Amino acid sequence: MKKGWFSLIFILVLAGPVAFAQQTKSVATPARTGAPTDIADVIRRFAAAESENKVARNNYTFTQDFDLLTLGAADSVTGRFKRVSDIVYDDLGNRIEKITFFPQPTLVELQITPEDMRDLAGVQPFALTTEDLPKYQIDYVGKEKLDELSTYAFNVKPKELRKGERYFEGRIWVDDQDLQVVKVQGQAVPEVNNQKFPHFESYRENIDGRYWFPTYIYADDVLDFKKGPSVHLRMTVRFTNYKRFGGRIRVLDEGEVSNEDNTKSSDKTKPAPPPSPTKPPAQNPEPKLKRPGDRP
Repeated sequence: MKKGWFSLIFILVLAGPVAFAQQTKSVATPARTGAPTDIADVIRRFAAAESENKVARNNYTFTQDFDLLTLGAADSVTGRFKRVSDIVYDDLGNRIEKITFFPQPTLVELQITPEDMRDLAGVQPFALTTEDLPKYQIDYVGKEKLDELSTYAFNVKPKELRKGERYFEGRIWVDDQDLQVVKVQGQAVPEVNNQKFPHFESYRENIDGRYWFPTYIYADDVLDFKKGPSVHLRMTVRFTNYKRFGGRIRVLDEGEVSNEDNTKSSDKTKPAPPPSPTKPPAQNPEPKLKRPGDRP
């Protein structure tokens, strides 16, 4: 995001995965019988699961709700960008975004940039695949308890920043039984020109007892620009109503979202816009991390 007046045709696209490089370090206490005994094996197995998740998520429809507020004194709202879309398939099996709610944006302190779009699509939902392992350095931190899950924690950073590419830098948590990523915390990099990017947390939930898909992203950060005053923002992204698509489809790389029929969305009945708040809504609690069958 950069300083300036809001000026953009905003297109949300689906998450394009990025991933991690292998490390070799022993895990002192395996979580269960048959658990991996070294970190290289943990990384190999969760990256393989992430590759499967990538293909599987392309076979699901879901609702995507993006909400960004800029905040002033006493957390009063100074601007807002709100967009709700259904990610579905058309009759030909093409994945499309159908906008269901998109009131006029009121942001004046920030300008949404192409880098922001790519981060919303790939870095913030942050998936991991075997194919992208060489891009990242992973350092094992240790075992950590998150809600009802026991996890392996890793610090992650890109090995090299290539021009035009977006990367993640921060920490991930991997469930020690399913060996899948369940939480991500960090920031998109690199920062270019007079742009700043918020620190965020991304949570996943178990879908259909097999996959861990992103369901909630949250950021509450102050962006300190080199030119101009700082800007306080609060952002939430929710992915809900995951449903497996049963028709014949063409598997696409995540990020290939067409906007076909978006112009038709205006013919649909839209929900009434929410009242303009004088203060931002209270922070919604993140999803509780648990496996299917665990007690609530």
